[in-house]
Amino acid sequence: MHCDIAIVGGGLVGASLAVALAGTSRRVLLIEAAQPPATAPAWDERCIALNDASRRIFEALGIWRELEAAAEPIRATHISERGRFGAARFTAADAGLDALGYNVPLRALGAALWQRLRASNVELLCPARVTAVTAQPDWVALQIAGADASTTCTIHAQLLAAADGAQSAVRAQLGIGAQTRDYAQHAVVSAVRLSRAHGGVAYERFTSDGPLALIPKPGSAASLVWTLPTAQVEAALAASDDDYLQRAQAAFGGRLGNFVELGRRFSYPLSRVVAESSAAPRVALLGNAAQSLHPIAAQGFNLGLRDVAALAGLLDDGGDPGAAALLAEFSAARASDRKRVSGFTDLLVRTFSNRVPGLMQARHWGLVAVDLLPGLRESVLRQHLGHLGLPPARLGSRP
Repeated sequence: MHCDIAIVGGGLVGASLAVALAGTSRRVLLIEAAQPPATAPAWDERCIALNDASRRIFEALGIWRELEAAAEPIRATHISERGRFGAARFTAADAGLDALGYNVPLRALGAALWQRLRASNVELLCPARVTAVTAQPDWVALQIAGADASTTCTIHAQLLAAADGAQSAVRAQLGIGAQTRDYAQHAVVSAVRLSRAHGGVAYERFTSDGPLALIPKPGSAASLVWTLPTAQVEAALAASDDDYLQRAQAAFGGRLGNFVELGRRFSYPLSRVVAESSAAPRVALLGNAAQSLHPIAAQGFNLGLRDVAALAGLLDDGGDPGAAALLAEFSAARASDRKRVSGFTDLLVRTFSNRVPGLMQARHWGLVAVDLLPGLRESVLRQHLGHLGLPPARLGSRP
């Protein structure tokens, strides 16, 4: 089988790229190892925070209207450290926007993307996995195994777009190096019901154990993401709902009244994995395959979606999709955004995980400075919105 572009990984990043390329003259193949999940709606379902740049990208792809009905606007953010008065605050009015971002159920986003794909000219191989990758000057060969391991085929593509996650098999098979830092932390993800309205405010609260984020959901609920040292995770997952709520409440404080109900808890280990390059001959890396970040400040998926926008914009120009010049342009276009965001999140993690007294005082005054100094405030706000790394508007509006 031959195609112009093979996308490996049908998660949110890979599916977004496939939607961006749907309707073009290129033959696009999306390869995903698992069936798309069908998750029933629930108040505590997992969500993802999209910044304004991501909203604009999905709007250009023509699916924002479908997402908006399920999205909860984030109208303000409040960043603070437990036990200190300094805080940084941002509002949508500061940016001249209706919202700084939106908290969107993963279910809704996944359903919108896959519904669009099933109605498009993108070819789907699902479930199927890549067992071997061979790059040649003019094409990439992928060995594919279906759900039945005895069912195999070979695909030749002019461009391979790898969106297969932080432990990317494509990246490993092609020998593309990556720098890894294990933070010795886990994110415990859940949801809480609140006794007081959140008012559309998202909170990032730094505690002695790790940052705790509350992100608005519809009604009186919020996504709760608490970063804890790995040694504490087993106990946190085993604790009763009442005990966990009590501990989270003590860490967060009473700004939103009481935490009155806890959703299901999930956890995953945290590390920083940054590929040495986002491109190799006939290959582009996107999303977590290019850079997997700590969830602090909710930058990871938003950064990956800007990878999608940049690559799709270049591929709109026609010509050889895997040309060396095109991939060099993609890599150069994404370099500063990747470096800035991965460095920013890593600095935040290490700065707020360090209990050195002098550093504690410095970061306190740093929050105060962000809140009070217009130039610094504007720069941080643009970073928060994703505007600093937003590629030129070349996607056009998809049907």
